[in-house]
Amino acid sequence: MKIRNLMLLLAPLLLCLLISGPVSARVYLDITAPQLRKINLAVPPFVDQSKPAAPTVEGRMMADIMGRALDLHGFVSLIDPKFYGERQDADWVQHGVEFVVKGLYRQDGEVFTLELKLLDITGGRMIHRRHLQTSGEMTRQAILRYADEVVAVLTGEKGISQSKIAFVSSAGGHKEVYLADILGDHVRQVTRHQFLALSPRFTPDGKYLTYTSHHHGNADLYKTCFRELRTTRAISRWAGLNLAPSWLPGGDQMILTLSRDGNPDLYLAASEGAIIRRLTHGEGVNVSPSLAPDGRRLAFVSDRGGTPQIFIMDLETMAIQRLTFQGNHNTTPDWSPDGRFIAYTGRTGEALHIFIIRPEGGPPTQITRTWGQHEGPSWSPDSRQLVFSRQRHDREEICAIFIDGSGLRVLFADQPGNHSMPRWSPRLSQ
Repeated sequence: MKIRNLMLLLAPLLLCLLISGPVSARVYLDITAPQLRKINLAVPPFVDQSKPAAPTVEGRMMADIMGRALDLHGFVSLIDPKFYGERQDADWVQHGVEFVVKGLYRQDGEVFTLELKLLDITGGRMIHRRHLQTSGEMTRQAILRYADEVVAVLTGEKGISQSKIAFVSSAGGHKEVYLADILGDHVRQVTRHQFLALSPRFTPDGKYLTYTSHHHGNADLYKTCFRELRTTRAISRWAGLNLAPSWLPGGDQMILTLSRDGNPDLYLAASEGAIIRRLTHGEGVNVSPSLAPDGRRLAFVSDRGGTPQIFIMDLETMAIQRLTFQGNHNTTPDWSPDGRFIAYTGRTGEALHIFIIRPEGGPPTQITRTWGQHEGPSWSPDSRQLVFSRQRHDREEICAIFIDGSGLRVLFADQPGNHSMPRWSPRLSQ
């Protein structure tokens, strides 16, 4: 028991004290290329050093986590381990494999020792290695962290395996906020108000989650530390609406929608809710703020022209320009982390679809084309994917898609209830 408690205390430190081997400065894959070629990558079962003769259940499980984490980034064609006999010494060239991630592990009580390697088969060399010790409970997180490092070695940009998705689900009978890791393996309920909770938003550091709940009879804004599930506290309880903040980069200020003066308008407020200044003044309904990554411009929705459209506000000059002109219903803007695009919901015909547009304007690009109502896009931390909700008949589900329109998939399909309002977290280092 003493060893276990010590490991739990030291686990975060041990995950940071990683001994690194050679790392190539070469970028192997240009993920910004218009025509992205997937690389053939294998992750054979990790080998238990005390029982190296045959794959173990634990070794298969750890390799599966690594493989799925790499696969979700969209540039990997993962080779089925059964294709090469689950062997770490397979003839990789014969099987057309270009890169291999190998893992060795040893368990001593509560302590796991892992050695992870990335091999360039074409170049005939190891290009990245990590040797680490961690507690059994933190082993999964260590694997996800190494997956992000593999992505960085191959593409020059850190991966998103450690990020999370918050969403609203009716699984428990009421709409509550839930949180899932990126692989969908650990879905847990965050709010338990047994009432309506909506619009989850992460703070810039990823440590807190805000949402709006009506359980005290008003649409108040709450904030919770989802990592430790501390007591939730209200940070904005003005009469009327307190909705969906967009946080300034430092996390000490936010822009949110309030209807304290009757009309829904946008306000700049401190992180605990004190109003600093009003940004819009009743020119129609003004909602759905989304700040540019540098915090200098704001995208929002207003029906000041008769139909809901997306506008851009310069927060220094307060000048406002209309961004969307195609269609009569454009809502829920979300600015990409790299600043290059704004994703939004647009109506085309009788259906709602996901679009992206340059902040400077120009023709939008339609991303979704499947049947159903597609709403509320949110960007992945690497600006390469979007999550959104899709409704078909009476069923609402969370989907993800790459911004070139490929790779559409349903997330959390095995979870009961209807799911909506997804929000992708920033990169997290846990």
